[in-house]
Amino acid sequence: MFEVYLRELKRWNKVHNLTSLKEDEEIVLRHFLDSVSVSLCLEEKGIEVDGLSICDVGSGAGFPGVPLKIYYGNRINLTLIEAVAKKCSFLEYLKTKLGIQYRVLCKEAQKVQESFDLVICRALGKLKNILPILEKLSSKYILIMKGSEAPEEYPYCKVELPDIKSYILFLAKSK
Repeated sequence: MFEVYLRELKRWNKVHNLTSLKEDEEIVLRHFLDSVSVSLCLEEKGIEVDGLSICDVGSGAGFPGVPLKIYYGNRINLTLIEAVAKKCSFLEYLKTKLGIQYRVLCKEAQKVQESFDLVICRALGKLKNILPILEKLSSKYILIMKGSEAPEEYPYCKVELPDIKSYILFLAKSK
């Protein structure tokens, strides 16, 4: 499935500019592997994924949501939120091409009136701006994939894989 994803991403990217990365190795490391690294954080925090409703906010070309769906399969229920129509079209096409199930909500996250067990975002904007949106969408957990240094005031999972230098903020939503 990752081979199909890579091929289709590169094909669509020629016309629609879905990602700035062009080389196979870059895409695999910085998109696919980085996305699946979320599973290490979920394991570290003891989060059981079976039956979890996961929402990827600002999904773009499907990162990290689609790689997580490929990795976990039917164990998770995935919803992708993306406001850009050409990216939504790619995501709809991709699920058919991969033969997997997920929902695509083609709208701004602020307009979504649902809640999900786990809300994930990657490179969506400044933490202070995105956190209120993510908190509104989350019923249990928030994971934010950010840069190379974690702000001390938030719990986080450090991802230490070859060629992946990032951390993932982990926020358990208070009930």
